[in-house]
Amino acid sequence: MTFFSILCALLIEQLKPLRADNQIYAEIKRFAMRIEGWFNAGQVSHGRLGWFLVIGGLMLPTVIVYWVLLHYNWVFAAFAWNVLIVYLTLGFRHYSHYFTTIQFALNAGDDATARTLLAEWARVDTTAMDSTEIARLAVEKSLITTHRNVFGVFFWFLMPLGPACAVMYRVSEYLARAWNEPDHMRNEAFGEFAARAFYWIDWIPVRLTAIAFAVVGNFEDAIYAWRNFAHRWADESRGIILAAGGGAMGVRLGTPLETAARVVTPDAATVDLSDSEADVLPGEEPNVRSLQSTVGLVWRALLLWMLLLLLLSGAVLLG
Repeated sequence: MTFFSILCALLIEQLKPLRADNQIYAEIKRFAMRIEGWFNAGQVSHGRLGWFLVIGGLMLPTVIVYWVLLHYNWVFAAFAWNVLIVYLTLGFRHYSHYFTTIQFALNAGDDATARTLLAEWARVDTTAMDSTEIARLAVEKSLITTHRNVFGVFFWFLMPLGPACAVMYRVSEYLARAWNEPDHMRNEAFGEFAARAFYWIDWIPVRLTAIAFAVVGNFEDAIYAWRNFAHRWADESRGIILAAGGGAMGVRLGTPLETAARVVTPDAATVDLSDSEADVLPGEEPNVRSLQSTVGLVWRALLLWMLLLLLLSGAVLLG
């Protein structure tokens, strides 16, 4: 049921993508804002309580409906419920129009339009960016978004609570952003637990996504970049995805925060590097072609995940 639920949800999303500003997402955001308004008194413990209330308030009805349908042996209804939840939690096509339009604009030499689209998508100041910087940020945003909107959902949907775990993953990712990134929430103790909770919830999925990128791309360069550069990003999870993804494509992504000048060589020896050498990530500077490489990498990783899910489902049936 798991494999076909994901497959059906992906097919439906290709035909009818769910808008990122849909009513269901809007209600969840209002709920999270209301909880933050009620409980934010500047303490980490208040943020922890608010997090559990939001997550529990959304997971509980999801799993109750699923269990009721299974209890009464309404298999088709349970399958439809799974498809619906995966469709709502996936975001494979939420922002694809931004990426595609940026790619078309850069191919046409229209950097101004590409900068405007990237600013709307990534919410960063793109005024002084050239085509290389635009391509780099678009690739980075695409890899991170794909992981959090697709591969992370896949992993948690495989867990025993199925659809409820998928809901937990997406909502916890939203709370980590909503309670920490806005200007009025920066350095607020209330959001610390949400950020830490998502770090651990995403710990395994991040590494599985990085492995998938390595398997379907340049394996040696992906693993080399992951081992030597991922920890130098201020955000470790982001560093793993970008280091492995960039290495898999042979593209230099990100500007990691250097915390060491020691690199692990393939034979496990360590060498000391000068500052200029330590700053150099493997690969070429991003360009327009890098966007097409990103599309290929993401689709190959998706097919790998689906193949593994199919094999797993087949093993369960045969068992």
